[in-house]
Amino acid sequence: MATGTNIRTYFEGTWHEGDAKIMNAADHGSWLGTTVFDGARYFEGLAPDLEAHCARVNRSAAALMITPTISTQDMVAIAREGLAHYSADAAVYVRPMYWALNGGHLGVIPEPDATGFALCLEEIPMAPPETASTLTRTRFRRPVLEDAVVNAKAGCLYPNNARMLAEARQKGFGNALVADATGNVAETATANIFMVKDGEVFTPIPNGTFLAGITRARHIKHMHQDGMKVHEAVLTFEDFHAADEVFMSGNMMKVTPISGFDETRYGVGPNENPVTRRVREMYWDWAHSEN
Repeated sequence: MATGTNIRTYFEGTWHEGDAKIMNAADHGSWLGTTVFDGARYFEGLAPDLEAHCARVNRSAAALMITPTISTQDMVAIAREGLAHYSADAAVYVRPMYWALNGGHLGVIPEPDATGFALCLEEIPMAPPETASTLTRTRFRRPVLEDAVVNAKAGCLYPNNARMLAEARQKGFGNALVADATGNVAETATANIFMVKDGEVFTPIPNGTFLAGITRARHIKHMHQDGMKVHEAVLTFEDFHAADEVFMSGNMMKVTPISGFDETRYGVGPNENPVTRRVREMYWDWAHSEN
């Protein structure tokens, strides 16, 4: 079942209306999970950082030993060709995907130059700026590179994310604040995380256990340009309990304010969370000015 609506799929050199069938039962990606993807966004007639997302899916493929077959520039052109069929006020998720077709030694190692590619577009609304979420702790943690391909946006990582999110939902929260292997905060189940204390911004330092996202980097750049103090640091759950503001950063919704972490509550409203609101304003201003 698809997540969004009004789907268009680019596969084998042409566009297909709807949720096209793209994989075979014997494809390496079907039975061994060698799949990677990325996600860009189209909204208000804009596609911010589309090129960066297309470039990253090629790096993710290489990390899984899948041979990327579409250049970044060609992928951007394919995406824009498909987006031309959507209205300017549509909010569209742009998802390029690779998977391995054949297995080499013992069927396990992906064969080089045997790659499937598709690019899927589907309408998924953007959340209103005041829409907040809540966080809780989870017993599941982010793996390290020795255990999993954490240097890729790989489909095989998401069952772990799913059980984090399911545990949080069962406890009555919107998302999970997740630890790395040493017990420090890494990210949430679905997005990068920021906290604000005494007007300064903090985010977990990239340590190889999570993808430091494209949107995360964009926010950091904007905050530096705006004169804010931003620290990439080792952060604990206690740090988040002591924070004044917390917000998630991800491609899907860009900025999501957090109203609570377990028993801790943060202010949400028109006069609350000034840093979170400023980060969102700067992102939208940049998107319209640069794109």
